[in-house]
Amino acid sequence: MPLKFKNARRIEGLNSNVWVEFTKLAADPSVVNLGQGLPDISPPKYVKEELSKIAAIDSMNQYTRGFGHPSLVKALSCLYEKFHPNHINPNEEILVTVGAYGSLFSAFQGLINEGDEVIIIVPFYDCYEPMVRMVGATPVFIPLRSKPPVSGKRWSSSDWMLDPQELASKFNSKTKAIILNTPHNPIGKVYTKEELQVIADLCIKHDTLCISDEVYEWLVYTGNKHLKIANFPGMWERTITIGSAGKTFSVTGWKLGWSIGPSYLIQHLQTVQQNTIYTCATPLQEALAQALWIDIKRMDDPECYFNSLPKELEVKRDRMVHLLESVGLKPIVPDGGYFIITDVSLLDVDLSEMKNNEPYDYKFVKWMTKNKKLSAIPVSAFCNLETKLQFEKFVRFCFIKKDSTLDAAEEIIKAWRN
Repeated sequence: MPLKFKNARRIEGLNSNVWVEFTKLAADPSVVNLGQGLPDISPPKYVKEELSKIAAIDSMNQYTRGFGHPSLVKALSCLYEKFHPNHINPNEEILVTVGAYGSLFSAFQGLINEGDEVIIIVPFYDCYEPMVRMVGATPVFIPLRSKPPVSGKRWSSSDWMLDPQELASKFNSKTKAIILNTPHNPIGKVYTKEELQVIADLCIKHDTLCISDEVYEWLVYTGNKHLKIANFPGMWERTITIGSAGKTFSVTGWKLGWSIGPSYLIQHLQTVQQNTIYTCATPLQEALAQALWIDIKRMDDPECYFNSLPKELEVKRDRMVHLLESVGLKPIVPDGGYFIITDVSLLDVDLSEMKNNEPYDYKFVKWMTKNKKLSAIPVSAFCNLETKLQFEKFVRFCFIKKDSTLDAAEEIIKAWRN
């Protein structure tokens, strides 16, 4: 290949992607797909109706404001002011992006320099590391560690914690940012006030930015509460908070996300956006705005989707827990999100026919997809090289699925063990 056709150095070694590989494996219609976080439940009827109405309006099919459709940033400002002590300026402190991916990309490109260090908590959503490397920064990893399981007690996502001293040791003069993900994917951890305070104190002490990925913010289960680190004293000034329409309304194909933060940070993300994708789809933004207003007006009502979806998913979560336990597995019960991970080594599957140069969970998921027609995602895909061994016996199942899909998964799992 001619030298001029070679890839740019910034993407060197970043060509493999777990979603490309395992989505292709699960594409066979005979496979029950509990892998990718792809809801097969219906989005709210009013969300779809709003899009249908708006698509018929000629002016809504043209370009809109590059940093966010006016009605959408206004709705987002109104929504998040309910959880933040200060006014959020819709035009200067909010950026609407192409999904949460767009928010993350703009944050890294706009705020992180070559030679900076960015702290990433393991396991992590897989795009964090390559996005950090693409800007020439160095990812610094710290794993969540589990307390020893207590006999007779279920393993919970709250058992997985950061060691405060270990975390403090990762900060230094080169540390530009830490990426926080709460509720956490894939473990389902919802960080407590005390845990967030440790992170906030270190960010303030070392003058560090916090990029807070909160796309599962509404999906928190009984006994837990989602807290925004931007609301902690001294943190609004240094935090970019990321949200997602796909996770909020179960419309992942809309690919709309947003970044919220102080104007002197958001302006740099805006610069990236205006010179890359420029704007997002107008009819989708207007439909999202109208859907948000419907639920903003009834936030204390059980019918509000922010309230009804987590109740619906908690039942599905509990069903998955019981199913996995019924075949002898020990799942980690998530406090938030719509994923559940479990150690599958207890199934003692013969994987001798699979490639030897892959982690155990990669081999297991490929074997399960081929032989049992059930797909999942290997958790080591969410780890750096040094921590893959710690997590390679775990796989991740998605439970934001119709009952019929979960019924099919249950048949496969129960027949497998019998």
